[in-house]
Amino acid sequence: MTTVETFDILKLTDEARNVVLDALASEEQGDGLALWVEVTGTRGAGYSYDLYFSDRADAPEGAVIGVDGEVTIVIPANSIERLRGSRLEFASEGGGGLVLVNPNVPTPEEMNPGVPASILELGLDGPLAVFAIGVLDQHVNPSIASHGGRADLVALDEEKKVAYIKMSGGCQGCAMSRMTLTQGIETTLRDAIPELTGVIDVTDHASGDNPFYANEN
Repeated sequence: MTTVETFDILKLTDEARNVVLDALASEEQGDGLALWVEVTGTRGAGYSYDLYFSDRADAPEGAVIGVDGEVTIVIPANSIERLRGSRLEFASEGGGGLVLVNPNVPTPEEMNPGVPASILELGLDGPLAVFAIGVLDQHVNPSIASHGGRADLVALDEEKKVAYIKMSGGCQGCAMSRMTLTQGIETTLRDAIPELTGVIDVTDHASGDNPFYANEN
């Protein structure tokens, strides 16, 4: 691990720092605790995060330990560049809470982890992709919009004729999303595009509003 005296990865505003210090003071073992901040995945067009207190001595190999005022911060290795230049603020709206403002955005590969990078690079300008987007917009999304759902084509392998679909809104994390995909979206796409050989759901259902899948790892 590395200790960074001049900590430029994550800054705390004065209000946020006071909130963190007050919370640390209420912990039984506050002296050895640090604020851990890490990227856990993506949500919408940005990252999702986990902020918690844990012993700084438990920082894993490659983690960075920095100090902002009196707050010790631990950032695991795989979150360092994703958080560089971020700021932790306190927002009073909605009852008040900490808000992480991050200038970094996920790469296309991070946004769509189930899609091969080579397929993402092809874009959505191919004839099958353009047609599939039209099918989703005209025949699928109007029907699932009634429960706040939406399905988008994020990639299409025009050689193997495989479509990669991401669901959002009410369909993300919904226990019925598998049925929505197989009996609704996939059937509609296959009917409209007979040569389609597969429809793959690359939605991160674990981060939806009603996640039915919990990562045990």
